[in-house]
Amino acid sequence: MAAPRYKVLVDALASDIRSGRLTAGARLPTHRGLAAREGIAVVTATRVYAELEAMGLVSREQGRGTFVRDITVPPGHGIDQQGVAGNAVDLNFNYPSLPGQADLLRQALRELAGAGDLDALLRYQPHRGRPQDRAAISRHLRRRQIATTPDRVLIVNGAQHGLAVTVTATLNAGDVVAVDALTYPGFKVLAHAFHLDLAPVPTTAEGPDLDALEKLCATRPVRAIYTMPTLHNPLGWVMSATDRTRLIEIARRHGPLIIEDASYAYLVEDPPPPLAALAPDITVYVSGLSKNVATGLRVGFVVAPPSAVAPVERAIRATTWNTPALTTAIACRWIDDGTVDLLEARKREDAKARQALARQELEGLPLVGHPASYFTWLPLPQDARADRLTATLARQHVSVSTAEPFTTSVHIPQAIRLALGSPDPATLRATLRTVRHVVLEDAYA
Repeated sequence: MAAPRYKVLVDALASDIRSGRLTAGARLPTHRGLAAREGIAVVTATRVYAELEAMGLVSREQGRGTFVRDITVPPGHGIDQQGVAGNAVDLNFNYPSLPGQADLLRQALRELAGAGDLDALLRYQPHRGRPQDRAAISRHLRRRQIATTPDRVLIVNGAQHGLAVTVTATLNAGDVVAVDALTYPGFKVLAHAFHLDLAPVPTTAEGPDLDALEKLCATRPVRAIYTMPTLHNPLGWVMSATDRTRLIEIARRHGPLIIEDASYAYLVEDPPPPLAALAPDITVYVSGLSKNVATGLRVGFVVAPPSAVAPVERAIRATTWNTPALTTAIACRWIDDGTVDLLEARKREDAKARQALARQELEGLPLVGHPASYFTWLPLPQDARADRLTATLARQHVSVSTAEPFTTSVHIPQAIRLALGSPDPATLRATLRTVRHVVLEDAYA
């Protein structure tokens, strides 16, 4: 039996997209145009595009048309390190490292080998971490203006795991979570996995539109607010002290929990106090040592309100039992001997240098970002296509991200995010020159 006509068209177009005959960013005919070209009804053409969109092969933009998606990274995976070719320069994913960090690890392992408590590291640990390790992290957090106690600290396998156990412990499927219209892709992945309803809040140059957040909380049953007050990924802003106070007032008035993601906060010198310091009873603070120390050191921490400590601890038990004792021991030694503070200071200077380099090599382009950030946001002209631009860069062995992984609203802005923390400085400079050339040729021609 012959396949229906619409199915034949779906298969043909899907094959053209997957083979590259239809390239990322290519505009497809209008529904009427496809119908006229193929001799089918407009309703059938609409069904064809709907199926291609459901397959993740095209995207529809109101008033602009239907476009071929960049399928090098699977839909829903966000920024994916595995999507980067082995010979590509990675401006997609940040894993900042400094010379000499391997020597620090060798020294730490030698010190641990001579310690008297090695047997303890071979056994199961308390789900939320050993008391002495939670005390070390508590001391570290005091330097970030969070005067917490060890009994509110829970040790996790990196900040992403911290977000996951927070969601597990505090939210249910269908709950409404207020998020920035552009936000961290890892939280979008969690929301999809846990069937959360993300409600986008428009952003301004200084932070979330708090009038819009107030209206959202007044009209919908918002259960949580996910926010990055210091330092926002991908836009790089730092929320002012006044706006932090108002956000807390909105949360107290309407009842949602605040989930504060501070993964990049270490890059900002003298920021306003964290939300967790201003409203510890309604804020879950999540951070870790992946960015400020090393991505392979999967140690993170959650500071929870007293009422949430036990549920988060149960979520840790359910997902990983406990953080590996060896990595936690190394991390806490480095907290107490000043290594973490030293690495944070050096990485702040490294990020400033890389951001300055980006401003120099991309001069004249409308970059958005913090002067000490490891990433920068580049809006494109309205008629440009970010997916076509990223495909062009990929052919030149440069990997960047479009706005799509960060977007929580229906409208996907035409922009790219450049992660500056992974290549060595010389490679970064040369690669940014390639980016500039491609952007000017593709988006501004």
